[in-house]
Amino acid sequence: MLLDELAVPVVLAPLAGGPSTPELAAAVTQAGGLGFLASGYLSADELAARIRRLRELTPGPLAVNLFVPEAGPTPPSVYEPFLTRLTAWAQAAGVELGKPTYSDDDWEAKLELLRQQPAEVVSFTFGCPASEVMRQLRAVGSECWVTVTNAQEARLAAEAGADGLIAQGAEAGGHRASFVDRPDVPVISLLPLLALIRDTVELPVIASGGLATGAGVAAVLAAGAAAAQVGTAFMLAPEAGTAAAHREALRGDEPTVLTRAFTGRLARGIRNQFTAAHSDGAPLAYPEVHYVTVPMRRQARVDGNPELINLWAGEAHQLAVELPGAEIVRRLAADAEVAGP
Repeated sequence: MLLDELAVPVVLAPLAGGPSTPELAAAVTQAGGLGFLASGYLSADELAARIRRLRELTPGPLAVNLFVPEAGPTPPSVYEPFLTRLTAWAQAAGVELGKPTYSDDDWEAKLELLRQQPAEVVSFTFGCPASEVMRQLRAVGSECWVTVTNAQEARLAAEAGADGLIAQGAEAGGHRASFVDRPDVPVISLLPLLALIRDTVELPVIASGGLATGAGVAAVLAAGAAAAQVGTAFMLAPEAGTAAAHREALRGDEPTVLTRAFTGRLARGIRNQFTAAHSDGAPLAYPEVHYVTVPMRRQARVDGNPELINLWAGEAHQLAVELPGAEIVRRLAADAEVAGP
């Protein structure tokens, strides 16, 4: 397995929606870890361009994350009451909104791209792909990792043929990777989640959630993880595509909250005015709500207004440091006392 070949057991989280760049992925890989490219919200052509760029930057392994699409569009009745309320607020605030839209995130085209131009690792978020999908990717040399949030999902992924599991603890920033988002979806802290998964399946597990220091990396390795996946800790790196207002929020001490207000899917981000005003009653309607708030968030980034941006971040975001990606990997390795290049 590729994890056995890494000089440093640190895996970059995909960081979809802006922070992910080929330059950041290459920096992590060159330092002995494994860099990931996020494909979420990109077209297959945009992903292909990023893959080419990453291949130019490093001869090391390539890892790509895909969003598993929802089964189909959300019934409008689910989100219309929230949309009515949000539209009234936007008109009063002078904020632009988009239209609720269903998208499969260019799923089939991205799969075809990765069959034609294989990555060493393909990971999946928001569900477990069909066994045939993973069989086809393995046939061209890719390992398939599935992100899970509980033991039941781990069992399903193992039965479908996953090569490895990414265990996403409650502390993690960004979207919850749950196979099905629902009001009572379990949110389990990382160390108990690791124990539950390792008691259920025998696959290698990559631990993710709130890891920002070498001590944290050492802790999950001691708990049986094969590697640590780190995301928020890299978001202040110069290679990251993190927006200026998002960077400023990461430097602060505002706590994180779980919310569906920005996208219709449960996610963890730094608390701001939008989450405070609209989290209550936000529907389970992804990706429809995501497309409704895209224009607002885009303009807020241009304006430098953190109150209207989805400030995805893990619970330990205050520990993020403004260093080059390779230096962050080296610090994590040194502080965890694991081998490095």
